[in-house]
Amino acid sequence: MRFARFAWRGAVHHGRLDCSDGDETVVLLDGDPVRGPVGLTGQTVPSAEVRLLAPVLPGKIVAVGRNYADHIAEMGMGTPAVPRLFFKPPSAVIGPGEPIRYPAQSRQVEYEAELAVVIGRTTRAVTAADALSHVFGYTCANDVTARDIQKADGQPSWAKAFDTFCPLGPWITTGLDPTDLEIACHVNGERRQHARTDLLLSPVARLIEYISAAVTLEAGDVILTGTPAGVGPVVPGDTVEVSVTGIGTLSNPVASGAQ
Repeated sequence: MRFARFAWRGAVHHGRLDCSDGDETVVLLDGDPVRGPVGLTGQTVPSAEVRLLAPVLPGKIVAVGRNYADHIAEMGMGTPAVPRLFFKPPSAVIGPGEPIRYPAQSRQVEYEAELAVVIGRTTRAVTAADALSHVFGYTCANDVTARDIQKADGQPSWAKAFDTFCPLGPWITTGLDPTDLEIACHVNGERRQHARTDLLLSPVARLIEYISAAVTLEAGDVILTGTPAGVGPVVPGDTVEVSVTGIGTLSNPVASGAQ
C-alpha cells in the first residue's frame, strides 16, 4: 500500500492512495499511519486535488555514507569496516515539488539518490533477522550535499545539513522487499545514477541492527541507505528526479538562495 501526507483545502492530511476503480484517489485517514493505528474517515479525494508533502516528518534522520562500492571508487575513498553514519536534521526535509535551495555558502551542490527506510515502531537492539519487522515502509530520498564544504571539512554532517537538503517522497510504500530494488536519478531528464539495492555493502536489515544497538529508533525516524555512483553537481534551474521501483519518483527543482 502507498501512504501519503498532503495538503488539501487548507489543512494537512494523511491518506492511502487507491487505484482500484481505475481513477487514482486518496482515501483520507483519521491520523498518521506511521505513528499509530488509524482508521478510514470514509472520505475520498481525487489525487489531482491534493498537494503532496514529505510523507513523514522524522524525529531523526540517520544517513549512511560509502555504502556502494562504485560510489566509494568514484570518490577515491576507502571502504569502511562498519557502516559510516551521520545525522541529517529534520529541518532539512522537504517534499515533492519543493525547491532545493542553493545556499550562499556553497559553490558545488550535488544530488545523491537513495532508498529511505521509514521506521514503524520503537526499535532498540534488534537483530538483522528481526529488523525488517520494525519497518513501516520505504520512500525515495535525495541526500543533497554541498560537496565543496564536505571536502573542506573532511566530514559529511554540516555539508548535508542545510535546509531543503533532504527531499523525501512522493509517498511511503509498504510491503516491499528492500534487498533488490532499482534506484535511478535523472537530472533534467538525463539519467545520472542507476543501481540496485542488492549492491548495498550493508543492507537494510544490517543497518537497522547496527544503528539500533546504539540509538533507539522511533516510529517515523528515517534511515538513508547510501547512494550509488554517478553523483554530480546541479545548478539553479535544474530538476532532479529520484526513482525507486515499487515506490515512484520524487521530483524537486533547484533554486537559488534562501526562500
